[in-house]
Amino acid sequence: MPTPLITPKGYAKLKQELDHLWRVERPETTKKVTWAASLGDRSENADYQYNKKRLREIDRRIRYISKALERLKVVEYHPSQAGKVFFGAFVEIENDEGERKAFQIVGYDEIFGRKDVISIDSPMARALIKKEVGDDVEVVTQTGRYTWYIESIEYPR
Repeated sequence: MPTPLITPKGYAKLKQELDHLWRVERPETTKKVTWAASLGDRSENADYQYNKKRLREIDRRIRYISKALERLKVVEYHPSQAGKVFFGAFVEIENDEGERKAFQIVGYDEIFGRKDVISIDSPMARALIKKEVGDDVEVVTQTGRYTWYIESIEYPR
């Protein structure tokens, strides 16, 4: 089970998606299902079958987001976090070969479709927690051990 944390921005985005599904997507799809059903034989009606399937997907996503919003804990920035890596931090790191990475540490529900974030549950995030700028961090993954140097830590304000 992923750690149930989320940034304020991630929480707002999930709420916005839920609102869009309820107010726009679901009513439009319901109208299409009703229209397609009125045409008669549903067994060979592609519009009916596709939109009925889409309606199930929308309902599944609505249930998931609704439950997620109940269980997730929004983590706000606190001044005591300054200078160290915690949830929500924007971190820039570099390895011995000069490879650089920059990302924000976020919750599981915020990582999909984005390349500029990592999950709080990832080996990299786990290794970085409570470290400071200038620290060397050893990250152990399935592919081996890697050493990274923390270049910068910032928090959204």
